[in-house]
Amino acid sequence: MVMTAKPVECGPVEEISLPSSIVVTPAAPLPKVVFGARDVSVYYGDFRAVRDVNVDVYEHQITAFIGPSGCGKTTVLRCFNRMNDLIDAARVEGSVTYRGVDLYHRDVNPVEVRRRIGMVFQKPNPFPKSIYENVAYGPKVAGIKGNMDDIVEKALRSAGLWDEVKSRLKVSGMSLSGGQQQRLCIARAIATEPEVLLMDEPCSALDPIATARIEDLMQQIKNEFTIVIVTHNMQQAARVSDRTAFFTTEVNSESDTRTGLLVEVDETDKIFSKPSDERTENYVTGRFG
Repeated sequence: MVMTAKPVECGPVEEISLPSSIVVTPAAPLPKVVFGARDVSVYYGDFRAVRDVNVDVYEHQITAFIGPSGCGKTTVLRCFNRMNDLIDAARVEGSVTYRGVDLYHRDVNPVEVRRRIGMVFQKPNPFPKSIYENVAYGPKVAGIKGNMDDIVEKALRSAGLWDEVKSRLKVSGMSLSGGQQQRLCIARAIATEPEVLLMDEPCSALDPIATARIEDLMQQIKNEFTIVIVTHNMQQAARVSDRTAFFTTEVNSESDTRTGLLVEVDETDKIFSKPSDERTENYVTGRFG
């Protein structure tokens, strides 16, 4: 038996006009997803270091990873530019995409991944070369065309270091202060024109003044780069990030090993004022960690 819907008779449609005092504001466009992690687990041999991570990272935002030591923050960060590939025993399960492309597909070149996704490490690690050569090294290796002097100057300006070093570019990068060395490493990372900067506790070895310079720098350059930062400093996460992901650990009672897991990720203001999970609230209020 076939049922046919009977058309509904409607009267004339009246045009609705809004009062002139009402202004219709178009909805803001949703930010683009740069990284998407789905059910990501990382193993070192048989040991599962972190499990079942689901998180999105959005374009031109600063995303902070916070949590106690050993919770997998850095391990997950290193998944985003395949740095874990450099550890023989490490393997990544689940899905990690970069702008919709599977980062771990066999046709994806890890070297190209690391050119597009730069990384700044916990301790400043300038090369034992001049300031100029530190910055020029990456573009030379990557075969980037253009005037190298201009490339070096642009990177140093972006890192907020040019005015401090422009008269001594031939001096060793090792001669700079700790904060300057870290900004030199940032300049070196962005000289290859990446789209993303991963920053693994970039201020942990710096004094408060140098830390403030790096934090100001992150705010200045996030319009050019997407930034993901791992930090133990909750105040820093609250100051600089747009979104925050809280990780914690679970203990295996039989082996006494610890596996990291992502508890929640949300806008930073919400994580620090009204988190969804009690474990997050306990951590950000200092009840543990």
